[in-house]
Amino acid sequence: MAKAVVYTLLATAFIILFVFSPNKRHGHTRFGLNRRLGYKAPHFDPLVRRIARSAEGKGLSYHADPGHISYVPEVEDAQEYFDDAGNLNTTLRLLILFPLLDDAPKDGLISTKELGAWIGQQAIDRLSYRTDKVIAWHDKNGDGAISFHEYLPQFTEDDIDKNREGHGQAGWWMEQFNNADVDTSGKLEFNEFKDFLHPEDSDNEEIHKWLLGEKMKRMDDDQDGKLNFKEFLDYTYNIYKRYAEFGNAAALAPTAEDKFAELDINKDKYLVVEELRPLLHYLCPGELFYAKYFTDYLISEADDNKDGNLTIEEMLDHENLFYNTLYEDDDFDDIHDEL
Repeated sequence: MAKAVVYTLLATAFIILFVFSPNKRHGHTRFGLNRRLGYKAPHFDPLVRRIARSAEGKGLSYHADPGHISYVPEVEDAQEYFDDAGNLNTTLRLLILFPLLDDAPKDGLISTKELGAWIGQQAIDRLSYRTDKVIAWHDKNGDGAISFHEYLPQFTEDDIDKNREGHGQAGWWMEQFNNADVDTSGKLEFNEFKDFLHPEDSDNEEIHKWLLGEKMKRMDDDQDGKLNFKEFLDYTYNIYKRYAEFGNAAALAPTAEDKFAELDINKDKYLVVEELRPLLHYLCPGELFYAKYFTDYLISEADDNKDGNLTIEEMLDHENLFYNTLYEDDDFDDIHDEL
């Protein structure tokens, strides 16, 4: 109890200090500096997310543009964090957010687990928000569920009967629709439709197999339904290696030969879909995987004393990291881009 009181007083003192003292940390960052992160990290700050959605609803961009600042006052509690030039006071925002992240336990430190839980929740919220938007657009009869014809009205009954399974054809879409339709009702409820729209973030085993099967088709040069070592090396290993080494800091990933041998359960020198399952989230990374990756990135960059935790001082010394996305990398593609 005493520690909580002391922490609250310290947090209050920090807010007073940083709001009313000269700013030497460059705490006012142009709101529009949120450059595209190669792995699509979610917004760290829920306020930024709400403003972005408000702008999107008006057909505007939330990037730095003085002409578009007019939507900020319409977002509850937003205006007080912006100056007249449209700059977001990220210092103040971090001081307010820090106690919300520091909750298990409240010890004045943000652990990797606490940061990961926070960023992961932002990713989940974004997935749900996107799903809600698509349902609102396609749910023609207002029953809260989506039928195949509501989402894909371009396909006729004849198209469905022909069941052509080429990429983007009716049979291809119907297979994924049926994978998501767990209760076999012929319609997708909210969670089923979310899995359909965001298969890489689904827990559905059938969707996982479908994802890996689609990915394998793009890597399987000789079209024999499996990967030989050369195909694994050309299309799979480097993606796995980059993620694995980043996530494990200084630890080196296994060699391509060792990883192939580890995955090749039946030792036939080929990899089938089932054997690729351990690499699912490396080959088909989704929002939640990106959130974990973003968490690791923030910790690695802002944890100056390398104790695995973030203090408020470390976050304020690196506050731009939490509001600017710094990676640009076109190599991290996934099947979601094709859906």
